[in-house]
Amino acid sequence: MSLPFYQKLHQHYDSSYRNRDLRTTMSQYQQEKKSSAIYTHGSTAYSSRSSAAHRQESEAFSLIFFGYSTQCLNSDTLNLAKLGNPITAIHSIHVLLLYFSQVHVSGLTDTEEERIKEAAAYIAQRNLLASEEGIMASKQSAVSKQSAVSKQSLEETEAFHRKLNEDHLLHAPEFVIKPRSHTVWEKENVKLHCSVSGWPEPRLTWYKNQVPINVHANPGKYIIESRYGMHTLEINACDFEDTAQYRASAMNVKGELSAYASVVVKSRFAGLVLFKFEIHFDDKFDVSFGREGETMSLGCRVVITPEIKHFQPEIQWYRNGAPVSPSKWVQTHWSGDRATLTFSHLNKEDEGLYTIRVRMGDYYEQYSAYVFVRDADAEIEGAPASPLDVVSLDANKDYIIISWKQPAVDGGSPILGYFIDKCEVGTDSWSQCNDTPVKFARFPVTGLIEGRSYIFRVRAVNKNGIGLPSRVSEPVAALDPAEKARLKSRPSAPWTGQIIVTEEEPTEGIVPGPPTDLSVTEATRSYVVLSWKPPRQRGHEGILYFVEKCDAGTENWQRVNTELPVKSPRFALFDLAEGKSYRFRVRCSNSAGVGEPSEATEVTVVGDKLDIPKPPGKIIPSRNTDTSVIVSWEESKDAKELVGYYIESSVVGSGKWEPCNNNPVKGSRFTCHGLATGQSYIFRVRAVNAAGLSEYSQDSEAIEVKAAIAAPSPPCDITCLESFRDSMVLGWKQPDKTGGAEITGYYVNYREVIDGVPGRWREANIKAVSDEAYKISNLKENMVYQFQVAAMNIAGLGVPSAVSECFKCEEWTIAVPGPPHNVKYSEVRKTSLVLQWKPPVHSGRTPVTGYFVDLKEANAKDDQWRGLNKAAIKNTYLRVQGLQEGVSYVLRVRAINQAGVGKPSDLAGPVVAETRPGTKEVVVNVDDDGVISLNFECDQMTPNSQFNWSKDYIPTEDSPRLDIESKGNKTKMTFKDLGMEDLGIYSCDVTDTDGIGSSYLIDEEELKRLLALSQEHKFPTVPVKSELAVEILEKGQVRFWMQAEKLSANTKVTYIFNDKEIFEGPKYKMHIDRNTGIIEMFMEKLQDEDEGTYTFQLQDGKATGHSTLVLIGDVYKKLQKEAEFQRQEWIRKQGPHFAEYLSWEVTGECNVLLKCKVANIKKETHIVWYKDEREISVDEKHDFKDGICTLLITEFSKKDAGIYEVILKDDRGKDKSRLKLVDEAFKELMTEVCKTIALSATDLKIQSTAEGIRLYSFVTYYVDDLKVNWSHNGTPIKYTDRVKSGVTGEQIWLQINEPTPNDKGKYIMELFDGKTGHQKMVDLSGQETPILADRARVVGGLPDVVTIQEGKALNLTCIVWGDPTPEVSWLKNEKPLVPDDHCSVKFEAGKTAYFTINGVSTADSGKYGLVVKNKYGSEISDFTISVFIPEEEDMQLRKKEP
Repeated sequence: MSLPFYQKLHQHYDSSYRNRDLRTTMSQYQQEKKSSAIYTHGSTAYSSRSSAAHRQESEAFSLIFFGYSTQCLNSDTLNLAKLGNPITAIHSIHVLLLYFSQVHVSGLTDTEEERIKEAAAYIAQRNLLASEEGIMASKQSAVSKQSAVSKQSLEETEAFHRKLNEDHLLHAPEFVIKPRSHTVWEKENVKLHCSVSGWPEPRLTWYKNQVPINVHANPGKYIIESRYGMHTLEINACDFEDTAQYRASAMNVKGELSAYASVVVKSRFAGLVLFKFEIHFDDKFDVSFGREGETMSLGCRVVITPEIKHFQPEIQWYRNGAPVSPSKWVQTHWSGDRATLTFSHLNKEDEGLYTIRVRMGDYYEQYSAYVFVRDADAEIEGAPASPLDVVSLDANKDYIIISWKQPAVDGGSPILGYFIDKCEVGTDSWSQCNDTPVKFARFPVTGLIEGRSYIFRVRAVNKNGIGLPSRVSEPVAALDPAEKARLKSRPSAPWTGQIIVTEEEPTEGIVPGPPTDLSVTEATRSYVVLSWKPPRQRGHEGILYFVEKCDAGTENWQRVNTELPVKSPRFALFDLAEGKSYRFRVRCSNSAGVGEPSEATEVTVVGDKLDIPKPPGKIIPSRNTDTSVIVSWEESKDAKELVGYYIESSVVGSGKWEPCNNNPVKGSRFTCHGLATGQSYIFRVRAVNAAGLSEYSQDSEAIEVKAAIAAPSPPCDITCLESFRDSMVLGWKQPDKTGGAEITGYYVNYREVIDGVPGRWREANIKAVSDEAYKISNLKENMVYQFQVAAMNIAGLGVPSAVSECFKCEEWTIAVPGPPHNVKYSEVRKTSLVLQWKPPVHSGRTPVTGYFVDLKEANAKDDQWRGLNKAAIKNTYLRVQGLQEGVSYVLRVRAINQAGVGKPSDLAGPVVAETRPGTKEVVVNVDDDGVISLNFECDQMTPNSQFNWSKDYIPTEDSPRLDIESKGNKTKMTFKDLGMEDLGIYSCDVTDTDGIGSSYLIDEEELKRLLALSQEHKFPTVPVKSELAVEILEKGQVRFWMQAEKLSANTKVTYIFNDKEIFEGPKYKMHIDRNTGIIEMFMEKLQDEDEGTYTFQLQDGKATGHSTLVLIGDVYKKLQKEAEFQRQEWIRKQGPHFAEYLSWEVTGECNVLLKCKVANIKKETHIVWYKDEREISVDEKHDFKDGICTLLITEFSKKDAGIYEVILKDDRGKDKSRLKLVDEAFKELMTEVCKTIALSATDLKIQSTAEGIRLYSFVTYYVDDLKVNWSHNGTPIKYTDRVKSGVTGEQIWLQINEPTPNDKGKYIMELFDGKTGHQKMVDLSGQETPILADRARVVGGLPDVVTIQEGKALNLTCIVWGDPTPEVSWLKNEKPLVPDDHCSVKFEAGKTAYFTINGVSTADSGKYGLVVKNKYGSEISDFTISVFIPEEEDMQLRKKEP
C-alpha cells in the first residue's frame, strides 16, 4: 500500500528564520561541505580523509552535539543567550531536531552512511555556532523582533509535526522517473536515467540480467552516477554482449522496488538490422472466472526467436489498457520463459481485459483475455454485493470527499444507500462515518485530525441487511492542499547531504487583491465545493483565504471559515440547507490586511445536480463462440459523468437474471462469456453514474449460444489494376473464408517504401468499399508503395492481408478494353444455362486477359449485380450454375486486360431458369464396329431451324476430324479417329428457337472410356479375372492356372510352351471348369528343358483372350528348387520325421532343455541322441507323448558345449536334426542360463558370525560365467582381509569381519549375465540393534600398557557389553590363561570383568588379551604388562650418568 506524497518529503525549516549573516554562514558551510565531503553512489570512498579522521569527528560530534541538544530539548525554556544570536540558536536547534528525527525514523545501519551524515551535521553545527558567537551585540536588538516571530513559527511547526504519526514519515521507494529502453548501434554509448523518491532516501543499485553491475570489474565500461536525485548508468562502446535487461533496484527500510529497461545493440549492414525478433505465446491463459477473495494466476509461455542469451524481454501487464503495477493485491513474475500475473486476493476491481505485452527492442507482441470476478457469497441472504473502486476525489485538512462505484448485484431488492467507514492508518479500528445511508456515490467525510492519514471502505444496504465491505482505499491525508504541495516540492535536507537555503528580499507589506475566476465546481445536497484563482496582487508573502456566503436576494454576507483560514484556492462548504439558494465570495489576507472580496458566484441551489442516466437502447446480441455472445447497445443519451454499464443475461423462460460483469464497462459493446452452449439467452443493460443506476433497457431478442459469425480471413492476390500520376487502382480477391456472414466491405492501408525500407501504415479509406477494387488518391508520383487489405463483415474487421508486392505510382499509357458483344445464352435448364459472347472490338492497349460475368435478377436494382467468377476466365463462354427455378435473370460480361476491367456488355435476357418440356440432351453412341458419335434430337424446331455443332462453342464446320449428318429433327456428329486433340465441350444449338441446345463434355476420363468401349466393340475379348500363375503343390507337383470372368460351352483353350502347342499326356494334365472359369495344367516335376514361356489362349466366338507366364533364369531355378524341396519333404514325411527341429530353452530350475517335435511315429520308432558324434545314454525311454522329445541337461556349463544331434528311425526310414551349441550359439545360451540363475537369486539376508556379519543370497546353482559384484553406498567394495566375497555351493556371500558404524548403509549385489545386471539390495542402516549394539565387545577400562614395580599387586577392571551376555576368557602371549591363586579373573553381572595379579614378578611381564564372544560376534582387547625392579633401574641410571 503506497503512502501519500506528502509523507515522502518534509520541509522542517523556513527561510524567514534566517537573516543575512545567517545566509553568509550557510554559504560558508556549503563551500566547506563541498570541499570536505564526497558522496558518490556505489563507491566506498565517501571522503578523502582517513577513517581515523572520521572517527575523531564522530566522537567530537557525539560529545558536543548530543550533550548540547539533550540539554536544549530537556529544558522547559530555551536559554538563547548562551547561544549568542537568538535566530542562530533557533535555527541550529531546529537543524538538530531535524537530524534527530531523521535518524530516529530511518533505522539505517550502514556505518558509512551514518558517518557521512554525522560529519555533515557536525560541520554545519560547528560553523553555525562559531559564526553566531562573533556577531556584534548591536545586531541583537535589530533581530529581536524576528527571533520572537521565528520562535513562534518554530513552536507551531513542532506542534504540527508532533501530530503526524512517526510511520507517516516513512515511505517505501517509488520511481518518479523510470529508466527507458534503448536501441543503439554498436560502438555507441547509452545512458539510463531514473529518479527515486522515498523516506529514508533509498539506496539504488544497477543490475544487468539480475547480476549487480561492478564498475571495478570492467574499468571504463560502466559509469554510475547519482546527482541531485537523478541516478545514471552509462554504458560505453556498446557491443552485442550489452544487449540485456537492466534493472534499477531502490531499497530503504520500508521495502524494495525495481524498474526495468532493455538495451538492444544492433549491428550495421547496409543500414539494415540483421535480425528481427519473432515473439510467440504458447500455453496462453484463456478467459478466466474467479470469485472475490480467491487467488488466481494468469500466465503464458513466451517463445522468442532468435534466442539471445544475455537479453531478457521487457514484460508489461495491462488491465483495460492501463499498466498493472505490483502491489499487495497483485504480483508479477518472469521465470525466463514464462510470465505470470498472480492475484493474492481477487476483488471486483481486478475484473477487466488483461493484456501481456512482450517487448524485444523495437518489436513487441501482445495477447489479451478477459478476467471475470464474481461476488463473494453474502453473509446475509439477500444482502447487496460490495461496492468497488473506493477513491478520494478531494482532500483538505478538515474533510475528504470519497467516491465509489455501485455494485451490479443488489441482492434481489433495491439498494437503499451506502455506509462509509474510516480507519486511521496504523490502527485497525473502523468507525462508521454516516448515521443514515447515502444514495449518491460520493460523500464528504468530516471530523478528521489534521495531518493524519486514513483509509476508507463502503458497504451497501437494502431491506435484507448490510452487504460485505468494499476493498479499502489507498491512504489519504487530512492536509491542506497548499501544505501538501509545499511538502511535496521541497526535499529533505539531512538525506541529500545539502542544506537548501532560500530567502526572499524584505519588502513592505502589500494588501492582496481579490481572487479571480470563483466558481462552484460541485454541488450536492450535502456539500458545495468552490474553486478560484489566487490574486495577481499578492506581495511576496503567503496569503490566506476567507470564504463568505449569503442567501440569494440579500446582501447579508457571513464568513464561513473565521477560525480556520484556507491556504489553498478551493474549499468545501457543509451544513447548507438543502433546496435553499446561496451566493458565495472569497477574500484574501496577509500580514498587511484583508483584501477586497471577489465577484460573487451565480445563485446556487443546494441539491444533487447530477441526474441518473437514461437507460441504454437497441440491445443487439450477436454470436461469438460456443460459450460467449457479443452484446452491443446505444449509449444513454445526455448522460453526465457516466461510469459505465452493467450487462445481465437470462436463459429464455427462466426469469432469473445473472450479471455478466461486476465492474462497469465503458463503450457500447461487451462480450459476455461463460454461457451454456445451445441455450437461448436474452440480455439487458443499464447505465451507472454517481447518482445511481438507470432503469433496465428493453430486453434483447433471444439468441442461441453457438459458435457463429467470425471476422473474415484476409483477402489475397492484391494487384494494381491501373496507375496514374498521383493515384492507383487496386484490385484483390475475396477472402477464402467469409466468417459465416456476407462480407460488407474492405479497408485498404498503404505505406511508402524508400530504398527498400517501409514506412508507417496509413488508411486509404475511412468508409468501407464494397467492391474488390479501390482507387487510392493523393499519392506521390514515382513513389513505391505497398498495400494491405482487410475484409469486414457483421462480426468485425478481419486480419489484414499479406503485404503486397511493391507498386510504383506512375502514369500508365494503357487503357481498359471495351465491352464484349453478341452476348447470348443457350442450354437453359432449371438450375443452369450457358452464356456465350464475342471478344470486344477494342481490346485496349494490351490484349484482353479474361472476362467477368455478372448476374442479377431481372427486377433487381443495379446495385444487386453479383459476379459469377471470382477470377477472370479466358474462354468466351461460361456455364452458369446455381440458378433458382422459375426466376428471371439478366446477365452481362466485362473484359479485363492489364489496365483493368472494361465497361460491361449489353444485357443478355431476361431468361427464365427452367427446363422446358421435351428438352433432350446430347447422347454418345458406339456401334458394333466401334464408331463413336454424338447424337441430338429436337422436337421444337421451326421450318427455319438448323443444327449448329461447335467445339468449345467455336463452330466445327469443315473440320477434317468430324463428320456431321442431320436429317429431320435429328443430327449426328461422328468422330473419324477420336484422340487427345478431340477433348472439349461439344454443343449443338438449334437456331430460330429460344435457346434450345445441349452439350456433351469429353475429357480425358471420358476419352479413355469411349476408346475402350470402341475397342471392345471392334475387338471383343474374353474378360480375365486372374492372369496365368504357377504354384507348387505338396508332392512337388507344379500347377499352372488362370481364371476368366465366364466361359461358355463353346470356349476353346490352347496351351502353348515356347511358341509350340502342347497337349495332354504323361507330362501334362489339363482341366477346365466352365462354372468357375478356372483353367489348369499340371506337371509332375520340373526339369531343365521345361524352362521357357507358357501361354493359355482363349476363344469364345468372336471374343478372344490370352495370358502368358515367363519362367526363365533365376525365376525358373527358384521355382524348380522349391518343387524339388517339396517333393523331398513329402518323401521324408512318409516315415518318422521331425515336425519341429531341435531347439533349446532354459527352464525355471536353470536347466537347459533340448526339445523337438516328431510326427508319423509308431512303437517301433527309435530315437537316439548324440553329442559330438558320441551317443548319449538316456535313462528313460521316450514315449513320444504329444509328439515332443526332450533332453534335459542339468547345471549347464562350459563342459556341455558341443554339437547335439537326434535321429529318428524305423523300418520306413529315418530323419535327423542337429543343433550347434558352440561359439556364439553357446554364448547366447549361456547368457540365458546366467540370466535365469540371476533371476533365481533370493533377497539378501544378514547372518551374524563369530567374526562379524555375512550378507548372502541363494541361487539355483552357480556358474563361473555369472559375474558377481558388490557395492556399498554406490561405491564398489574393495576386498580386504576384513571384507571378503565368495561363493559356497549355491550361496553367494559377503563377509564383513569386525563391523563398525562405517559399515552401515546400502549394500547391492549385482549379478551380470553378460548383457544385463540384476541387483539385490539390503540396507544395514536400520540394523544397529542386532548387529552392532548387541555384538559382544569391550566397552572400556583396559589400558594399552601397564608398568608396575615388582612385588606390587595389579588390579584391572573393564566393562564389556553384549546381548546375549558374552562369554569372557583371557589370553597371555596369545595362549589361554588359566587362573590360579597368583593370577585370578572374575566376571560379574554380565558386565564387569576383573583381572588381579598378587605380587607381580618379572615372569608376569607379557602381552595379555581379554576375549569376549556371543552369537553376534567376538572381540579381543589387548594390553601389555611390564614389571621392573627398582635396583636395576638405579644401576642403569648410574651407567648413563657421565
